Amino acid sequence: MAAVDAQCPLLGETTCGSLLQQLQLIWDEVGETDEERDKMLLQLEQECLDVYKRKVDQAAKSRAHLLQALADAKVELSSLLSALGEKSFVGIPEKTTGTIKEQLAAIAPALEKLMKLKEERIKEFSDVQSQIQKICGEIAGTTEQERPSVDESDLSLKKLDEFHAHLQELQKEKSERLHKVLEFVSTVHDLCAVLGMDFFSTVTEVHPSLNDSTGVQSKSISNDTLSRLAKTVLALKEDKRQRLHKLQELATQLTDLWNLMDTPEEERSLFDHVTCNISASVDEVTIPGALALDLIEQAEVEVERLDQLKASRMKEIAFKRQAELEEIFARAHIEIDSEAARDKIMALIDSGNVEPADLLADMDNQIAKAKDEALSRKEILDKVEKWMSACEEESWLEDYNRDDNRYNASRGAHLNLKRAEKARVLVNKIPALVDTLVTKTRAWEEDRGISFTYDGVPLLAMLDEYAMLRHDREEEKRRLRDQKKFHEQLSKEQEAMFGTTPSPARQVGVKKVVGPRANGGANGTAGRRLSLPAHQNGSRSINKDGKRDSSRPIAPVNYVAISKEDAASHISGTEPLPSTP
Repeated sequence: MAAVDAQCPLLGETTCGSLLQQLQLIWDEVGETDEERDKMLLQLEQECLDVYKRKVDQAAKSRAHLLQALADAKVELSSLLSALGEKSFVGIPEKTTGTIKEQLAAIAPALEKLMKLKEERIKEFSDVQSQIQKICGEIAGTTEQERPSVDESDLSLKKLDEFHAHLQELQKEKSERLHKVLEFVSTVHDLCAVLGMDFFSTVTEVHPSLNDSTGVQSKSISNDTLSRLAKTVLALKEDKRQRLHKLQELATQLTDLWNLMDTPEEERSLFDHVTCNISASVDEVTIPGALALDLIEQAEVEVERLDQLKASRMKEIAFKRQAELEEIFARAHIEIDSEAARDKIMALIDSGNVEPADLLADMDNQIAKAKDEALSRKEILDKVEKWMSACEEESWLEDYNRDDNRYNASRGAHLNLKRAEKARVLVNKIPALVDTLVTKTRAWEEDRGISFTYDGVPLLAMLDEYAMLRHDREEEKRRLRDQKKFHEQLSKEQEAMFGTTPSPARQVGVKKVVGPRANGGANGTAGRRLSLPAHQNGSRSINKDGKRDSSRPIAPVNYVAISKEDAASHISGTEPLPSTP
């Protein structure tokens, strides 16, 4: 070896042998002892050993680091697979053979891919969790949001799908909440329009984002916003209900006052926008401004004005009602004290102790009762009119029969003849008509418990007097017939004795049966008077209680002197007399 090392300097290379040879040469020149030389050689060997040891230690440490790196890589690989929820991954070597560095080199690509996949998953999780946190914040009504922390221990697709499912639920809830918000806002808009309120100021008081200028997705959907919107809608609906109730009360008052004062349609039409909702429900009122405060104030002012006007026109209205009542009684031939009634109305109004509406309501009630009373009397009054008309025709017929020139060919004689024929038929029906009147009148009186009067006179008393007059007339007619027979017999005897015919004796007039006249009045010189309220030209022979007053003079109403036999030829002497009440 020394020979080889000695040859090395010749080759120009420095080796341990060449260096030792140089050291020997130096020692030889110096004259170092063998002990010194051995000592220095031992020192050189020890130093070489220390260098080797150091290198070995360094190599061992490097190997340990590589083994740790390989172990860490395997742990990281396993952790990434577990976190990502992957049971296997393309690129991971199935066998772990070869040197440490070869094994590290085989794992490194798969580990890099998994790290990249992990970063992508973390980003996906962060995005989903951010959206979830944002929607939850919108629901909770919080504006400040921190970036969500991602749990890197579980980045599996299953966990990501759970987050996506949760996000979809929240998005659905957000959509539903947004729909509710828009419904509330629309309801507030409609209510504000009907109530005449400012929609923008009302809705922005709930939340500024509810203004129409903001986008739909920017509107607040928090629990607080929904709650405040619901309360606002309830408050507006209650306000709408109260205003409608107030307006309907005013409309009813307006209608009553208009009806009370007979206000013309032109004036009423000015408040059609008030009265059109008099019977509407809350949901039916949708016209903008229909319940505005200024409209209600306008109606209140009009009601107050009409109230003041009503007080000044109360007497006129009340007297108009009284005139209507008097007209009903007049048509029904019922006597009332009109002057006393008007004085009472005047006193009530002047005293102020009665409400005008109550007074008019009482008068309307009287008018309704009067109409019912008139309706109950109508059938009897119609027959009374027929009876009076028949009596008028009877009077005309007697005058006609008394006319000696009735058969002359004068102008209009044929018309009088036709009228006479109809009059005879009508007169023959009078007894039956009187009997029917008596029956119906008695039934009416029994049902009502009061006497049936005609212009203040009991109708049964009138019928009774008419029956007596008719009876007197029949007696007079029989007397005239007997007298006529007596004169005829006397004439025949004189003719037989003296051969000449004496002039006929003047015939005594027959009393004419007087029927009630609608216009009153009397003619003739003698006869029994039939008392009627319409006859204002003489004393009554029958008082209002239906009793005959014998102490008072009887004023003649009508009479007729029948000079010829045919004056009674159309009435049979054996006609049945009407029964007296």
